[in-house]
Amino acid sequence: MRTTGGLAAVVLTAALLAGCGTASPVSPPTGVDELVVPTPSPEPDDFVDGIDNPWFSEAGEPAGTAEVAGVTVTVLGEDYYAQDRRGNVWWFGTEGEWAAGVDGAEAGLAMPAEPRYGDSWRTAYVPGEVEDVAAVTEMDDDTLVLETTSALDPGRTERRTVEKSD
Repeated sequence: MRTTGGLAAVVLTAALLAGCGTASPVSPPTGVDELVVPTPSPEPDDFVDGIDNPWFSEAGEPAGTAEVAGVTVTVLGEDYYAQDRRGNVWWFGTEGEWAAGVDGAEAGLAMPAEPRYGDSWRTAYVPGEVEDVAAVTEMDDDTLVLETTSALDPGRTERRTVEKSD
């Protein structure tokens, strides 16, 4: 009996160790809370007027509105943003650089309605030009730290602290 138990333990250990070296490849972030990020075809009716997500703190006063990919967006500086009905803020492009719906560009998630520690998502996507990803690396009730990387500039990471507004 001891021989059978010892043999079973050796076989089990070998199987576990063999499994450790065959991890699946890392998958790119695709969404948060059932969202498709980036979104290739945003539905205009899914978006609301204005932006009031307390985690979205982009600098600058709104400079009016524009239409990008059929969605009315808020213009902040040179960037186009829109908030969906769930409170998620989407980045639709930057004036003169890229816009969702043009040359394969897709709207990325600028800030989820309820970010969580460990969440990551694509903030911008233009095939062959822009592929930025943000990740929540630290968080408490009023502050979060985002680290943004670009697949097109692999050695560079930007880190910024976001304060929740009241």
